[in-house]
Amino acid sequence: MSSTENAAPEIRNRLLAMLPADEVAHLRSRLQPVELEIRKILQVPEEPIKAIYFPEAGYCSRLAPMDDGDSAELGLIGNEGMVGMSSLLGADHDSFEIMVQVSGTALRMEMGAFHEELERLPAFRSVLLRFALAHFEQVARTGACNGRHNIDQRLGRWLLMAHDRVGEDSFPMTHEFLSMMLGVRRAGITVAAGALQKAGLIRYERGWIAILDRPGLEAATCECYGMVRRAEERLFGLPSGVTRPYWR
Repeated sequence: MSSTENAAPEIRNRLLAMLPADEVAHLRSRLQPVELEIRKILQVPEEPIKAIYFPEAGYCSRLAPMDDGDSAELGLIGNEGMVGMSSLLGADHDSFEIMVQVSGTALRMEMGAFHEELERLPAFRSVLLRFALAHFEQVARTGACNGRHNIDQRLGRWLLMAHDRVGEDSFPMTHEFLSMMLGVRRAGITVAAGALQKAGLIRYERGWIAILDRPGLEAATCECYGMVRRAEERLFGLPSGVTRPYWR
């Protein structure tokens, strides 16, 4: 058997990939590869968090459920992050729902093992806390953006964030789901997506969105995307500049 066949699978979650090689090797036995199916609920509001997920492909939405049955999106989590952040901060549940928005894969860790490794590996805790800070900044900036900027800009920001995490230039997305994510009527999404498509920045058809002109989309979007991206660059040591998604 060749050395290539013996090699452990590459870690594609960027938080885990930041850890020293010996710590990654130690954690592998406690990480279970799982499929993330679209619309799968990974965290139920007000219920105990049973496991931590480290996405490697696809991404999830952090949602705030409302009494009328609707939800408002607060942030996205892809291979730059983790699902189950409240447990890192000492809570065993929170009031938000985490739902898979684009299917992919993740590494799952049982809650007991997670707490053991937080105590055993200081670098593990340090890296995860950096993500918590970056995610809180994303959530706060999303709230400010939704309150101050027009739908075209908000849609552009959201598409750039999704593009950063999905690993492809095109991904599934409907007007109905976008309207729920941005908290606006479907008619508003139709007009905004039409304007971006007419400008040659995206293509939208049959439930799919393709990013055609990434730099142009960034230029047409408000400052909120760039501010969140720069914060992530500082915390994670990403290459500077906001003219490409994470995966390039």
